[in-house]
Amino acid sequence: MKTIILASSSPRRKEILKKAGVKFKVVKSSFEEYVDPKLTPHELAKKLSLEKAKAVYRNYKDSIIIAADTIVACDGKILGKPRDEKEAFEMLAFLSNKSHLIITSFTIISSDLKKPITKSEQTKVYMRKIAKKEIESYIKTGEPIDKAGAYAIQGIAKKFIKKVKGDFSNAVGLPIYAISQELKKLGVEML
Repeated sequence: MKTIILASSSPRRKEILKKAGVKFKVVKSSFEEYVDPKLTPHELAKKLSLEKAKAVYRNYKDSIIIAADTIVACDGKILGKPRDEKEAFEMLAFLSNKSHLIITSFTIISSDLKKPITKSEQTKVYMRKIAKKEIESYIKTGEPIDKAGAYAIQGIAKKFIKKVKGDFSNAVGLPIYAISQELKKLGVEML
């Protein structure tokens, strides 16, 4: 059985994959994320997950590489990770009292495949109105800084969420149902 490598240092992705019963090791991708405004949110997430996977695959050709990228899209805007607290505040104020999409793309690369598998999933999230003071207090926790859209749906920010439509694990950062279906086709045994 080939070694499975998660091309991500995200603790959330590690936890989701571990809970699914997948044995894997972590190798952080060296690929630098960017936002290409010419791409749709799904196209961008797919491109970023593919590039992350390819960067790791170069050094681990006899492994199965899994990479992912998550973005938030709202009112035609793509929200990645905030650069600082000011940008985190702007993102959360923008998302307040709106619905938005959390799009996670994943890529699986293996020498057993003719070409990489790259797919994206989306989850619709309805956020309640968040007061300025709540946003400021939340930012002080440090949680929003390395999260797409400046919040962690499974963390402290869950109190801002009215409703979620779709795969919750996708919203956290790894659509485990879709990934598990692809891994089964490659003969990967899971719990």
